[in-house]
Amino acid sequence: MKFTVSSTELLSHLQAISRVINSKNSLQILDNFLLSLEGNTLTMTASDVETTLITSMEVDDVEGSGTVAVANKLLLDTLREFSEQPLTFQIDDSTLAMVITSSNGTYNFIGQSGDMYPQLPELEEDVQSMVVSVPVLLSGISKTFFCMADDELRPVMNGIYFDVAEDLTLVATDAHKLVRFKSEYISTSVGEDGTISFILPKKPATMLRNILPKESGDVQIKLDTKNAHFQLGNYTMVCRQVEGRYPNYNGVIPKNNPFKVIVDRITLLNALKRVSVFSNQASNLIKLDIADNKIQISAQDIDFSISAEEHIPCQYENEPIKIGFKSTFLIEMLENIDSNDVIIELADPSRAGIILPFENEEGEEILMLLMPMLLND
Repeated sequence: MKFTVSSTELLSHLQAISRVINSKNSLQILDNFLLSLEGNTLTMTASDVETTLITSMEVDDVEGSGTVAVANKLLLDTLREFSEQPLTFQIDDSTLAMVITSSNGTYNFIGQSGDMYPQLPELEEDVQSMVVSVPVLLSGISKTFFCMADDELRPVMNGIYFDVAEDLTLVATDAHKLVRFKSEYISTSVGEDGTISFILPKKPATMLRNILPKESGDVQIKLDTKNAHFQLGNYTMVCRQVEGRYPNYNGVIPKNNPFKVIVDRITLLNALKRVSVFSNQASNLIKLDIADNKIQISAQDIDFSISAEEHIPCQYENEPIKIGFKSTFLIEMLENIDSNDVIIELADPSRAGIILPFENEEGEEILMLLMPMLLND
């Protein structure tokens, strides 16, 4: 088989799917891209068995059809060194010898049989499906991504939980912090209970976060009991769902928080970054002392005899309250909110604090929860 393709366009597609490939694979064939030519459409596949990413593009001067597996590193390293130009690929169907011809030279590869590449899992008959717009899915994954756990003992925490009923809810938590993102979906076809729920693992979530900015329109998501199938404009992703029951996230969100603080997000964020330098490196404890429209932020490390404190203005007229948080978590949350001002809702120093944007993006609702740390004083 033979085809001609733009070097930079081919590189762009292959780089996007190459992130699926592990540095060490149990099957040697998974170190390869699968190239499949049908008509004038070249389809490229990368997989680690649990996650498979597929993309396709139009090519010119086509002769024949077929499939071949090509070493991903060799092909990518070669393509990176070309300026924009047409490249001609010629593959011998019997020996799988492959020649790339550029304007200045030829490059010889040996491919492997495409028949050895793992087959895509077929979706079962009892499929649930939903359609979500690209901007909503990208926003939901981006704003919950940082809260996923990395816990071998509780694999259900190592992903983003999709909970679809009257609205689309995405949740991520590591038991110390939690983010709940709510928005709208376009349509669903669901079972008798009228809901859809599944856990998207961290790696496929990373893939989607990388490729969604290049997409527009809608994403169709199909689900059976084991796999999730994402159909985008230029990409198809199939991944294994995380098995298990996700914790009852609504049960841990405190409902009545009498103390509400409104503060400028950037002012608070910058003050936290400065003061947290002086916190204990093991605990990262930072103390917020809130009273009379003012937050006193303080930290100390007794081992090195260093401490810092800073005052910033806020809107708060209730009785004084002191609470401790892990500074790295609080900074991370504030960095993932877009609003100029944030609302911090508190009940007492031993209960979780709620962080909300003062103004949500249109069609979105974000809630962040952070567990406090014990203060000694």
